[in-house]
Parts: sequence; structure tokens; C-alpha cells
Amino acid sequence: MVVSATVDLSVPKNPPPRPSREFRGAWIATIANIDWPSKPGLSSSQQRAEMVAILDKASQLKLNAVIFQVRPSCDAFYASRLEPWSESLTGKMGQPPEPFYDPLAFAIEQAHERGLELHAWFNPYRARNLSVKSEVAINHISRAHPNLVRTYGQYLWLDPGDKAVQEHSRAVISDVLRRYNIDGVHLDDYFYPYKQKDASGKFLDFPDEPSWNRYLAGGGRLSRADWRRKNVDDFVQGLYRTIKSEKPWVKFGISPFGIWRPGNPEQISGLDAYEQIYADSRKWLANGWLDYLAPQLYWAIKPPEHSYPVLLKWWASQNKEGRHLWPGNSSDKVGAQWQAEEILNQIQLTRKQPGAGGNIHWHMASLAGNRGHLADALSKGPYSQPALVPASPWLDKLPPGKPRISIEKEKTSERVKLSWNVTGSEPAWVWILQTKTGDQWKMEILPSKETSRLLKTRNPSSLPDWVAVTAVDRCSNTGATALLETRSGTLR
Repeated sequence: MVVSATVDLSVPKNPPPRPSREFRGAWIATIANIDWPSKPGLSSSQQRAEMVAILDKASQLKLNAVIFQVRPSCDAFYASRLEPWSESLTGKMGQPPEPFYDPLAFAIEQAHERGLELHAWFNPYRARNLSVKSEVAINHISRAHPNLVRTYGQYLWLDPGDKAVQEHSRAVISDVLRRYNIDGVHLDDYFYPYKQKDASGKFLDFPDEPSWNRYLAGGGRLSRADWRRKNVDDFVQGLYRTIKSEKPWVKFGISPFGIWRPGNPEQISGLDAYEQIYADSRKWLANGWLDYLAPQLYWAIKPPEHSYPVLLKWWASQNKEGRHLWPGNSSDKVGAQWQAEEILNQIQLTRKQPGAGGNIHWHMASLAGNRGHLADALSKGPYSQPALVPASPWLDKLPPGKPRISIEKEKTSERVKLSWNVTGSEPAWVWILQTKTGDQWKMEILPSKETSRLLKTRNPSSLPDWVAVTAVDRCSNTGATALLETRSGTLR
């Protein structure tokens, strides 16, 4: 017997609760093999197994997104025509995995199978750490276009003031955007490099004289510091426009250093990112040049000069365009400097702060390794129930349709099959499946490929009383909820 419904003939006394909305992310860092792969030169099957274990852990913790570093130093964790394979992957720059597979494509597929967003994380300007002594591939930018690269302290760094650099980095990101089914583009805090010192301890200035002189020769009148900030501003704004012209639903996020400038707010002290790395992250947020900002608030709650809630409140006050604010948390300090309660309390403070809607954990190994029992504490506490990624109404407001539910008792077994689907121009990205037994609703968030559930039952009375299914699209818009009273349905 099959019963299906799109129109609710009756409704339960207490309707299904609305799911929580909270971004729950973690960075998967590949530079120096911080998170993945665990070391260079693993076999393809070992690499894939490690990625599956990471994504399984993210799913078990009820995270809803991962931020995967795919371009650490002008190299690639995917098949690229523009840059060489990363040496952190195979042990040799330019060498693909053997047997061949595409790590980014694999990670996207596996993340989506678990209902996780995957944001591709790029470093736009870092070219190489000179402490790494392995051979540089012939197609690495330091060999293919050495005129675009500057030596600065222990680094090779692209010059943000060179238009060819801007075009190259934008082309690299656009290539991934076009060819891969990513959910977000992510930049971290590295723009101009953090200040390096010479042997005498004196701070070095970034060696961008050629591009600076070209700017002056063209009639430029900004100070050198303002010109450098404008170079970064232009890249950020231009990249946002590029993303929205190619795939408007793909989110663009940046995780800058957590302090914009000392004295903002008054009690805050520390590095001046505006002056030292020329990152005017407040402007990007205030102008809406991104979809989310994830300031790296890697400090504890109590110290007044770096107080987590004080900084979070200040960032929220700068969010004039109502973009997402998802602070980064230093979960790696748990088990060494902090107890797990520090991160739990930071999550609760984020939830209480108007305008903030989630957290991103630095970094995945801290959670996967359960350092200081943090993963256990998250599972038992703030992440005990699933949550949807917050909606982005400035990207898309059109919700998906109302699902059609059917329930069928299998003739040859003691099982009932629950199925659902949705039609229309807005496909489901994930499903909200809710079942009610007695007075209690239970909720799951399922990936789009899951469109049925087998319920083992000996008689109708052991079925849940009600089933509710809601479609959620890629921008996290929810459609109308379909309800089915299962017992009356199976008895009809």
C-alpha cells in the first residue's frame, strides 16, 4: 500500500520545530601537511582514506562546512594548467598523485555526500617559503615568471601592486570556480606579508619599488601605504565581482587577522593589520565586498587587550551591509593552553551576539584528534543537534518547492519505506527530515541524494506518528514543509 501527500490533510498539535541556523566550519590546512595529507608521498588510496576520515569526523560532529586549502603557495591540490601540483601532496612539486585522482574533486564529492559545504581556500600572494629546500617545478611562478616574484625575508612573495599578479591570482581562482562544484571561495589573512626582520633585527620593507615607481610615473598620488591598501582592496572587490558573475550562489569569505587596528575598540592592543599587512578588512565588510567575514579571534575571553567578546561585538558593529560574521576560534590551543570550556563559552558568546551566526575552528586536526576532549564536549554540548548554514538572502531568496512524501509497506518484509522528492527550478541541496513520536520531534539534516528511509516495524503502532520533510536549497532557503501522519496513512 502506498500513501503520498503534498497537501496536509491534518496537522500535529505541536508542529515540527524550526532548525537552528549556525555556520559550523573547520579549516583543513594542507601547507606543511598540517591537516591533510598527514605527510607527503602517501599513496592515492591512503590520501583518500585520510580525507574520508576527516569528513566523516566533520559529519559526526554535526559541522556543516569545511574550508579546504587548495593553493597554499602558488601550487595546487587539484589538476591545474596554471600552477604545479603541491609538493605537500606527493613529496615533489609538479608531480601528480599516482595512480591519478583529483584531490579537490574527490573532497567535494565526499563532502557533498555528507551534506557538508566545501569552500576552496586560496592564498593569493604567497609563492614559497625559502626554508623548503626541495626542487621547484619549472611551471612554478618563481621560475615561469620570476619578474612577478619578490624575495622578502624567508619568503618568495607575489607583488600585490603588479597588475599581472592580480590577473594571475584571479585567473587561478576563476579556473577552480568554473571547473569545480565548490560552495565557497576563501582567503585567509595573508595579503602583504607579515613584517620580517633582517639579521640585525630591523624590520624589512616589502621590495615593491618597480610597481610603486610605475604607479608614480602614471600620475599616482596616494601615499605608499594607501597605495598598498588600494592594491588589496582592488583585488578583493574585483574577485567578489568575478565570483558573482560566474556563479552567484558561491559564497566569498575572508578570514583576516582578528584585530583591524589597535584601539578599535579602545581597550584592544596588538598587531596593526591595517598598517603592517595593508589589509583594510573593516572596509571590505562595511562595503559588502564579501559574503562572510571570519576574523581570526584566536584569543581567550578574559584578557582585556584581546578579549574575544569585545572584539566580536566590535566586528558586528562594523557590519553595515548585514553580511555573515563567522569568527575563527583557536581550537588548537585546547589541551595545551586552554580547557575545552574556553571554546564552548566562545561559541555561546557568538550565539548571543546579534549579527554573528557561527564559528570556524582552527584547525581540523584539533577536532579529529579530540584534543583536550574538545570534540566530545562539542558533541555533548553546543553541537548535539544539527544546524543549517545561515541563509544568504542577498544571493538568492527563491525557496525550493514543497516535497511530495510517500510511504509504502513492503509486502515481503516488516519494513516501511518512506520516500520524498521535490520538483521545480530550485533543487534541494539538503533535506530536513523530522519524525514525531509522542510529543517529541527528532530532526536530521540529510544530503540531497538521500530521498528515502527504511523504517523497520512489526505493526503500525511502532511507526513515528508524523513525518515532516523540508527542502533546503544551496543558499539555505527553506521551502514549505510537507507533513504526513504515518499511522493513519498506513491504515488507510
